[in-house]
Amino acid sequence: MRIFQRLWWFIKAHKKKYIIGILLLVACDVLVLLPPWLVGELINRMRAGTLHGQGLAWSVALIAALAFLLYAMRFSWRYYLFGASLVLEKTLRNRLFGHLTQMSPVFYDRRRTGDLMALATNDIVAIEMTSSMGILMLVDSLVMTVVALSAMVILISWKLTLAALLPLPLLAWATGYYGKLLHDRFFDAQTAFGRLNGHVQESISGIRVLRAFVQEQPDIISFTKTADDVMEKNIRVARIDALFEPTISLLIGVSFLIGIGYGTTLVFHSELTLGELVSFNLYLGLLIWPMLALGWLMNIVQRGSASWDRLSDVLEEKPEITGGTKFKGPENTHASLEMIDLTFRYPGQESAVLSNITLTVRPGQTVGIVGRTGSGKSTLMKLWMHFYTVPECTIYVEGIPIEQWNTAALRSRFGYVPQDHFLFSRTIKENISFGDEEASDEAIERALANAALKMDLARMPQGLATPVGERGITLSGGQKQRIGIARALVTEPEVLLLDDSLSAVDARTEETILSHLRRERSGKTTIIAAHRMSAVMHADRIYVLDAGRIAEQGTHFELMEQNGWYAEQFRRQQALATLEDEGEDA
Repeated sequence: MRIFQRLWWFIKAHKKKYIIGILLLVACDVLVLLPPWLVGELINRMRAGTLHGQGLAWSVALIAALAFLLYAMRFSWRYYLFGASLVLEKTLRNRLFGHLTQMSPVFYDRRRTGDLMALATNDIVAIEMTSSMGILMLVDSLVMTVVALSAMVILISWKLTLAALLPLPLLAWATGYYGKLLHDRFFDAQTAFGRLNGHVQESISGIRVLRAFVQEQPDIISFTKTADDVMEKNIRVARIDALFEPTISLLIGVSFLIGIGYGTTLVFHSELTLGELVSFNLYLGLLIWPMLALGWLMNIVQRGSASWDRLSDVLEEKPEITGGTKFKGPENTHASLEMIDLTFRYPGQESAVLSNITLTVRPGQTVGIVGRTGSGKSTLMKLWMHFYTVPECTIYVEGIPIEQWNTAALRSRFGYVPQDHFLFSRTIKENISFGDEEASDEAIERALANAALKMDLARMPQGLATPVGERGITLSGGQKQRIGIARALVTEPEVLLLDDSLSAVDARTEETILSHLRRERSGKTTIIAAHRMSAVMHADRIYVLDAGRIAEQGTHFELMEQNGWYAEQFRRQQALATLEDEGEDA
């Protein structure tokens, strides 16, 4: 029952609803004892010959009135208890989603998307059931049991009551044993459901890759195996579910058998009247629901407890990078950036991705970052945004160590165009204004022009109102990249980070975008990571990374004079570009 202690913060916050609901529930449990007593009295009066028509009519009318009163009270307690539980469901979903938005990339490197989706759906619903049906069954089973047993002992016979309750210790042991099994099996079932969610999410997101490699059938087979595993684990849960009610019904049946057999003996010995025996069996019948509720209570509580364990595991995980009230920086300053002897490795990895990186970016400079695939260019970009924890005093922004910055204030100074461009299932305008929803039409038009999207937009029937589809599926790779660039430009950031963001556009479009950036961003800082040397040849400073280290640095002309990797790649790319131009002319 620890789950109720864990939910006490919510119950306490909504105590008014819970108090009213529980009081109405208790009142129902007390009032429901009157009909069996009235029936027993009617039978005794019939045997004694003292029952008349008027008395019968009054008794029937009283029973009918009680039925209507119980109807209204049951509706009311359901409204208060279940209404509060729906608020809990909304609260937990909001808390989970808010928590997920605060987590750093390291968290998502460890967690499967399917598991997180399962938490937001199945697990929170299981917890909501615990806060509604669980509390209902806990209160109802306890109160109804105490009230019914009190009536049986006080009004009927303590000896008969004691005899009828002999099977109850076995019932308590059975529900406890089944409950432990159910907790473990339901936890496994929810984990398997998370894997199933993850498989579906990956398959749907990568459906074009599946089709391109003709892997539909193998993926169906893999999905079937995952679905079979979920079904098997849920069947194991269902087996325990199926044992609760038959076990309880069997033991209640034994109680009825004892009650009727021993009660008849007491009637024959004149220790009990026939009406009292009938009333006793009606009261015993009232115990059927509390006993069933006890079994269902263990079922629901164990499900909720397992789901709470899974949810708490995520909610209790602290973000590695927090905002708080740290340094926010002065307004309207030109950002200076610096890395000093930075060595960085991803969590869980032994080898360093970046080693002994020292570089300085002065305000207003354009800096190029080039190197072989896997040399650490994208990692360098992510570290400027403080996506990962870095050693203290190795990265500085405006002369302040990055770990002292308020995260939101820091990132608001950057415009970031990642290598894996992501578009939301909205219109082009909504995607461009994502970072600044109050951006004017003029700012959006300027961002479109600087990203060389004007001509593409003119060919779209709905213009800026054109939906891009899920993840921008209706657009080409180059169009998606340029929308990403426009999204960063519309915020007019002090520092623009382009992480290989021109790889999907042709050379002429690339040159157009770069010339626009040089003109529009004069006096502002731009850092460009690229594979094409033409994208960085006009930069004030170029750094060449090799296996996470700075192998070369300088201006374009200085690097050409060094005749190293940069010069070799530039000449090779220029030769390829010349051949392509000659091919087009031919």
